[in-house]
Amino acid sequence: MSRSPIAVALDTGDLATATRWAQSVSPHVGTLKVGLELFCAEGPGAVEKIRAAADADLFLDLKLHDIPATVAGAARSVGALAPDFLTVHASGSTAMIAAAAEALPDTKITAVTILTSLSGADLEALGIAGPPGDAVVRLARLAVGAGARALVCSPQEVAMVRAAVGPDVTLITPGVRPAAASHDDQARVATPEKALADGADIVVIGRPITGAADPGEAAAAIAASLPRRVG
Repeated sequence: MSRSPIAVALDTGDLATATRWAQSVSPHVGTLKVGLELFCAEGPGAVEKIRAAADADLFLDLKLHDIPATVAGAARSVGALAPDFLTVHASGSTAMIAAAAEALPDTKITAVTILTSLSGADLEALGIAGPPGDAVVRLARLAVGAGARALVCSPQEVAMVRAAVGPDVTLITPGVRPAAASHDDQARVATPEKALADGADIVVIGRPITGAADPGEAAAAIAASLPRRVG
């Protein structure tokens, strides 16, 4: 089955708005991303309502990061929502990632490498020396070895990550902006066409779609310019 490679970020704390966006864009995208803002505001019920309103994969972007037992418990707690993807921080350790993967075997545990909002200067200030790509690839290899079946990395590193982990890991790239769009708070960005050409499977797009006067029309226009993905 082929589907759109677009994941729309439903970044709002208002469930009615998120549901309206989901209904509008779902004919043109393959995945809907529910993040911390909506999940903290509305709880698991928000995911259930979005699932009922739109036919798309669920990307539950909670970025879990804690001791292995706590992350495993959190993963089990969202198991009833049956997310297709659930994010954890790759920097949380291989033991933490393995615990999440064991707790939720039917979900693709998705390890976030380095946030796309962080620049090289930000990483240096945090004590992570060297180019961001080095840290991203190192974390990607560790996460996949621990059981992650998907990774989140910036489009600027996706080619390196694809070469490092091979073809069977799903690569998801936020920080994707159409050529004329604002970068907003993203530091390491690229166009969706570039990200896909470099090896991404799914590109996360938020405000260029949800901030448009007609989100469905914006999603359709971007989707029409991109190749479909298999799976």
